[in-house]
Amino acid sequence: MFDLLHDGDAPPRFTRGGPYPVVMTASAHDIAAALRDRLPGLPTKKLHRLLYYCQGHHLATFGVPLFSETISAWDMGPVVGTLWFAQSNRAMAPQPSPLNEAQLNTVGYVVSRYGALSGRDLENLTHHESPWQLADTNRTPGTSTKIRLDWIRDYFTATGSEDATDDGIPLDSAVVTAWLKGAEPPDSGEPLVPDNVDELRARLANRG
Repeated sequence: MFDLLHDGDAPPRFTRGGPYPVVMTASAHDIAAALRDRLPGLPTKKLHRLLYYCQGHHLATFGVPLFSETISAWDMGPVVGTLWFAQSNRAMAPQPSPLNEAQLNTVGYVVSRYGALSGRDLENLTHHESPWQLADTNRTPGTSTKIRLDWIRDYFTATGSEDATDDGIPLDSAVVTAWLKGAEPPDSGEPLVPDNVDELRARLANRG
């Protein structure tokens, strides 16, 4: 199998790699469809950052991956390369499969926690987190490198899921809509200057 390499947003090139072990039925397409249902007009780049956070929080909470497709470090941050490539080629998306309660809870939690942040905000956050940094260590610009599943699991287990179930609120419910009040319109431009990463983390802490 192969990981995707790319030049900016151009069609990717390929290098050796492979997907994560398949231990669940959900696919990245299924999770992407659930995210788009909850965030109409979700931009593509922001979608991929939210997929990364879904994978991380699900691993930390349940101990298994949410989807099997590889997440890779690109210049812009974490990307599910196979999904990006399919969308870039306007491939017909498969009919999404229903998600189980745990998978829905993960999607709901990520939307509630990160949905109001811009794609630029999320890029700034991911570039300051160890999974992307570890993969980026030997990566040259314009290429991609697989972000190992154990890096994602260890990071989110240690720092990324402390408040995932603390407040007892149903995470995939109408409460999410209330939390998202004040979120940027789907077609709004991203800020020219990203927020300070410490300020972004403080904003996330206040949403816990």
